[in-house]
Amino acid sequence: MRAHLASLLLLASCASYPQRTEAALADFSRGHFDSAMATYGDTSVTDSPFLSGAEAGMVALVAGDWATALEELQKAAAESRDLEERALVSVDKFGDTLASWGLNDTQRPYLGEGFERVFLHCGLGLAYLGLGQTEDFGVEVRLANRLLEREQELYESKYEAGGLGHFLSALYYELTGDFDDAYIDYKRMEEKGIALDLAGPALVRLAARLGRDDELEEWEERFGAGTPPDPDSAQVVVVAGVGLGPFKVEEGMTIPTPNGAFQWRVPAYVSRGQPVARLRLMTGESSQSVDTAILEDVDSVARANLGDRLGWMAAKSVARGILKRKLTKELKEDHGTLGLVVGDIFSFITERADLRAWQTLPGSWQACRAFLPPGTHTLVLDAIGGESQELGQFELEPGETMFVFARTLGARLWAHPIGGRLIEPAEPTLTPSLSLEEGP
Repeated sequence: MRAHLASLLLLASCASYPQRTEAALADFSRGHFDSAMATYGDTSVTDSPFLSGAEAGMVALVAGDWATALEELQKAAAESRDLEERALVSVDKFGDTLASWGLNDTQRPYLGEGFERVFLHCGLGLAYLGLGQTEDFGVEVRLANRLLEREQELYESKYEAGGLGHFLSALYYELTGDFDDAYIDYKRMEEKGIALDLAGPALVRLAARLGRDDELEEWEERFGAGTPPDPDSAQVVVVAGVGLGPFKVEEGMTIPTPNGAFQWRVPAYVSRGQPVARLRLMTGESSQSVDTAILEDVDSVARANLGDRLGWMAAKSVARGILKRKLTKELKEDHGTLGLVVGDIFSFITERADLRAWQTLPGSWQACRAFLPPGTHTLVLDAIGGESQELGQFELEPGETMFVFARTLGARLWAHPIGGRLIEPAEPTLTPSLSLEEGP
């Protein structure tokens, strides 16, 4: 019994996830991607195969290493596959799984929050897109949408979320010529009020293309008629992660009682400062520029998701507190003051909030789209409040869609073109658009 109690005390007193991965996050934030991937990929550091794969996979995405990103994100997906399959079959079974009990929440295998699993499949889709595997890209973004629907059913709430999945899904359907389904995804974005600068013009364009005259009139009234792009136009689509998402801290209280201290602990999210507000795509030849719109505010989505589960977490913490107080009372009766002290120490260090979270996620997902005449274009991506990067000179074919995956960390900007024919590489330098100190 004593040995068992000692092992539990040792296990519960281990460093939290943010503490164990502090060095890896610092490397990631500074652009030291190889060392960040190595640390995150070590499950002895993360103590979570899901987080090892998710974190290392995101680092690889930002580095533009699509094959490694795919490999690592697939590891995370394998860990949560059983949970996702139960979610897609039965919402009730999904809820039962999430409401599991234990010594504390940190003792359960971490399989990702609901919104993290949605982003995981979006990340897999982007990795497949980088590798030119369009069909697999479509499979992942459609799965992301289905998981989001289950999450909303579970909590009987409508997230202002899903913009990333809906937009990527719409892009896939447009790439494959399924404009009816693309139209449905843009309508989902409009219904949620997400990235209307993107969804609105797309609804006007596709309603006209599909002959939906009754809806076209409504969309034109709301978003403007504009000039439809030429059917032969090429397009450049930027999908960007901006900044770093929120992190978890522990909140709660300790209530002294005659039979020992009563502990109550739950996690809470804290936002990070974001020096970059948005990105701007500029083309030299046509003097065209377009700013990104927010597809997904990760900070808000994370808080909403946690809020939906907070009641379950609090109930479990309270119940565990009652049981541990009963144990302390028995120890006091058997061993006096020493038993009371041991019981209080056990209660204090074993009632821990689960601070595990996918920390390399951005603060927001953003996107923009520019329609361009076929031909040669010099492309520049500007992080408003941070760096500017010339992507190079590209030749775009009629009807071609070129993608740019970008990420900001502090004032730094990384961008990776996908598609187009590179005519002249960009200069290997980054020029700050504002004089700002580099983030941590």
